[in-house]
Amino acid sequence: MLRSGANGVSLAASCTLGVDIGGTKVAAGLVDSSGEILYQTRVPMVANQDAAAGLCAVEAAIRAVFAERQEETAPARLAGIGVCSPGPLDPRSGVVINPPNLPCWRNFPLAAELHRIFKMPVHVDNDANAAGLAEAIWGEAKGFRYVFYATLGTGIGTGIIFDRQIYYGRTGCAGEGGHMTVDYQGAQCGCGKRGCIEAVAAGPAIAERARKKLAEPRPSKSKIAELAGGDPARVTAEIVGEAFRKGDALASEVLLETADLLAVWLGDIINLLEPDVIVFGGGVAAMMSAFFGHIRAQMPRWSYNQRCQEIPLLLGRYVADAGIAGAAALCQQQM
Repeated sequence: MLRSGANGVSLAASCTLGVDIGGTKVAAGLVDSSGEILYQTRVPMVANQDAAAGLCAVEAAIRAVFAERQEETAPARLAGIGVCSPGPLDPRSGVVINPPNLPCWRNFPLAAELHRIFKMPVHVDNDANAAGLAEAIWGEAKGFRYVFYATLGTGIGTGIIFDRQIYYGRTGCAGEGGHMTVDYQGAQCGCGKRGCIEAVAAGPAIAERARKKLAEPRPSKSKIAELAGGDPARVTAEIVGEAFRKGDALASEVLLETADLLAVWLGDIINLLEPDVIVFGGGVAAMMSAFFGHIRAQMPRWSYNQRCQEIPLLLGRYVADAGIAGAAALCQQQM
């Protein structure tokens, strides 16, 4: 006879289903109890139609996993469905409020709708919170009590994990570390503020910094321009990263300045939280990992904490698949 936990989940359940929703795709995957992604698939997201069409896309991705892995997704073996959705959202109620890149959903009860369809526990959260939880349970932060997680990509999202629990704050809006200002006269962020770390150190800011430097007189031509086909408008953070790997001096300069900005920001994070570990995910994080040593060396300049250099800076276990693993971790946390 199967026993049930406090949330009605079978204690024999060995897998969770993680769903990562983006503006153009829905990725869904089956994750086992050790955090291994056993199978994943993706379908297009219908973001510009009505709410029902968006829900149908999510349902289709989930059913595709069920069809392919019937044994592991049997009700007795599946702990539940976790979902990473763009915010703003309410993680407690599972309501997606008004994400800019998902205009199909406004105050949409995503968790309730998926529970109605699949008759199993559903947990919804934003991607950085969930990815941080996955790293705390299964990844590079496993064994640490106080975890600060940052995903560096097109934006900068963060999650605060205490004793394998996401810290939400009073209303569920805590942990928006990407919108901490590091330069009050800096570039305007999408949130409306100036000089947020997201506005000066995320992928688009790296590309813009490279474009400005390309316009300056230089003794030698940069590989960035070559990789962009001679068109500065085509420069991306990925191109800057590729040029850096090829030994390009301008790319190194751009990324070193980005590392300095991250050091300023992390000094404040350490002053406030003093985590046991700082873990990074996302495509830009993989590129910036070459500068973790430089960031650590700069820490004493920007942190009041005299033991700040003892805190490890680690690249996460999950990079491209952080959304699926994080979503699955939301269910694992409940178990």
